[in-house]
Amino acid sequence: MRIARDGTWFYRGSPIGRKELVCLFASVLRREPDGSFWLETPAERGRIEVEDAPFLAVELFWRDCCCGDEPTVPRQCLTFRTNLDEMITANATHPITVHLCPTTRQPSPYVTVRPGLEARITRAVFYELVALAQAERIDGRDVLGVWSEGIFFPIDDLPEDSELAIAAA
Repeated sequence: MRIARDGTWFYRGSPIGRKELVCLFASVLRREPDGSFWLETPAERGRIEVEDAPFLAVELFWRDCCCGDEPTVPRQCLTFRTNLDEMITANATHPITVHLCPTTRQPSPYVTVRPGLEARITRAVFYELVALAQAERIDGRDVLGVWSEGIFFPIDDLPEDSELAIAAA
C-alpha cells in the first residue's frame, strides 16, 4: 500500500476509491520511531509507503475563543479539516510546524493529527493561515506566526527591513 503526496491511497497500484475504506485504514495507521508507517490491527501488521504525510489539511476554520489566559494573547482557535473529514484544532497536542527549504525557503507546513502522524497543510489553506499571521518577538527574533488556543506557532523569521518587524524594546 502507498499514500501519494496528493493524499490518494493506493492498493497494489490502484487508487482506493471508497472513502470509508480509506478512513478505516487510516484509523489503524501508526508511525514507528524510525519513521516507517504501518497499518496495525490486533491480528495483522503491514508496512505502508507514505510519500510525504498521510493526511492533507484541506480546510481552515477560524473562530474567537476564550482560551488565552493573558489579555495580550490573541483569542483565536484554528481548526483544520483533513481530507478524511477529521477535525483538528491547533494546540499543544496538535502543533503547526513549518519546515523551510534551506536553499529556496519554500515552506512545507504541517499540523499533527495524532502522535507521529501529520497532515500537510495544502497551499490554499496555508495562504489563509498566513493571512491570519502576525509578528511576535521570540528569543530576540522577529517571527511571523499564528496563535491558536493561546499558543503561538511560528511560520518564518521576518526580514529585518520588514514593515511588520517589531521595534526593539
